[in-house]
Amino acid sequence: MSGLPASGKTTIARDLARHIGAVHLRIDVIEHAIVRAGAGSHPLGPVGYVIGYALAEDYLRQGLDVVADSVNPLAITREAWRGVARAGSGEYLEVEVICSDPAEYRRRASMRISDIPGFQLPAWLDIVAREYEPWDREHVIVDTAAATVAECVAELLSLVGQSR
Repeated sequence: MSGLPASGKTTIARDLARHIGAVHLRIDVIEHAIVRAGAGSHPLGPVGYVIGYALAEDYLRQGLDVVADSVNPLAITREAWRGVARAGSGEYLEVEVICSDPAEYRRRASMRISDIPGFQLPAWLDIVAREYEPWDREHVIVDTAAATVAECVAELLSLVGQSR
């Protein structure tokens, strides 16, 4: 699950993982734990992603499904997640979560409350200024502007079911 902060990806990823019995692997949790441990400060660079890749591959090798949840802003990070999937199980679905309604997106970003104690959520201006490379390959796009979480998850469950 990829997408800018406040697009809805964590809410969808968490619900999807629950429905399919998968591990929900959230990069924000990993990165905040690194900062809390005193091993770095934001921005961390690739360290949270590298740990996430290792955990995901380990879970996949154990036969567990993984829903990886990260901004995933660069082609190199997207390729790395594909590599993890190929090494661990071979199957993957790339999903980008967007909110195509700018007013709604800004409203959501301003109303969010962190569910990770001590984690500072990015402000709207940080979100829109964030580096985010366009996708260079086919992938699933879920637009949360006009669909409920349940509808988004149902769409993804249908796609996951087709790949199994």
